[in-house]
Amino acid sequence: MAAPRMAPPSEMSRRLTFLFALAAGVAIGNLYWAQPLLGFIAGDLRAATATAGWLVTATQVGYAVGVLLLVPLGDVLDRRRFVPVMLLASAAALLLCALAPSIGVLLLALGVLGVTTISGQVLTPLAGDLAGDAQRGRIVGVVGSGTLTGILASRTISGFVAGAAGWRTVFVLAAVIAVLLAVLLYRAIPPLAPRTRMPYPQLIASVGAVVMRERTARWTLVLAATGFATFSLFWTALTFLLSGPPFRYPVAVIGLFGLAGLAGVLSGLHGGRLHDRGWSLPATGTAWVLALSAFVVAAFAGRSVVLVIVAIIMIDVALQTQALLNRARLFALSHEARSRLNTALATGNFIGAAIGSATATTLWSAGGWTAVTITGTALCCFALIVWAMGRRGPLVIRSAVTEGPVTDRSETSPNRAAVAGSARSAPESNPP
Repeated sequence: MAAPRMAPPSEMSRRLTFLFALAAGVAIGNLYWAQPLLGFIAGDLRAATATAGWLVTATQVGYAVGVLLLVPLGDVLDRRRFVPVMLLASAAALLLCALAPSIGVLLLALGVLGVTTISGQVLTPLAGDLAGDAQRGRIVGVVGSGTLTGILASRTISGFVAGAAGWRTVFVLAAVIAVLLAVLLYRAIPPLAPRTRMPYPQLIASVGAVVMRERTARWTLVLAATGFATFSLFWTALTFLLSGPPFRYPVAVIGLFGLAGLAGVLSGLHGGRLHDRGWSLPATGTAWVLALSAFVVAAFAGRSVVLVIVAIIMIDVALQTQALLNRARLFALSHEARSRLNTALATGNFIGAAIGSATATTLWSAGGWTAVTITGTALCCFALIVWAMGRRGPLVIRSAVTEGPVTDRSETSPNRAAVAGSARSAPESNPP
């Protein structure tokens, strides 16, 4: 039997790039369909609001497990088959969500959905493999922007659909779209030879090995996980704030607030340019100062919708920018280990997100919006301390496999040149 052909650099057409971005956005959106519907679902299934808050946590924990255990398989399997299989599996989980008779079954179904909805994390490095050298940064950036748009648009779409036809319809429609995308991607993705052959236990163990080898990776992962925890803390608590007094908005209106976060998509794209110009670490610190300021604004937003919107824009711009910078910095560490670094990053991010959503649920019951904003402020201060301690040491990239000369003005290492060259070939904004 003939081995699968290796795709030429020109395989990534505009149409395929758009399809990848759409599929990545839909896949990541599966994690957030339930977020603006927590109060709605709690009422329908006769569950406490605090219990419903665990729905987001279950999805995010499942996603972290899926990224850790399934995404590395993209290096050893034919992704033309692997991606559609994952989409079909997520479609089955979505249908189980739609049919869930109780909050317990829904928790289980959302956990399974999280495990299976990892297609975006496979499609992004695949886009980089299919693209030519001159196009790789742009194409992977487009796919990454699809991921960010999916995170934000899913909340708005979910609110509209649930307000018009009920929350179960949201999951039915998502399942139908997942099946359609599975068919389209199977027809569109060329067969590719596996990048490596490795026993599964060794493949999974190598993820931890590369992290332990790179000190910069460990420090960057701490910043990234803190960012996702902060992001999830804010958005989970915001749903409780907007659905209760004094706002009492319906789910359709709550979903609209996600549109304010689209500013984060644009800022994330500009964040990649900052990294390419050698300002990765200064820009990261600036982003965290902006996030800290956003929580100060949010502390006064308990009765002001204008301040809520301002806080949303500030937080999304800050946290999406630092997320892209973290990813670009990690990808600059190693050319041959990007998939494993991406697995470590995504796993840490969504463990952080799960902790953030769980913390929001607990804090809301204990102290409401005030407790949430105080905790968010503390997380931003922690991140700034890590950044300040690491910006001239552990966070500096001292050795990297590079593809072009760029000097990072924030670094002092003799080997600081060309940090951004390899990152241009793979940066992806994959936030919260």
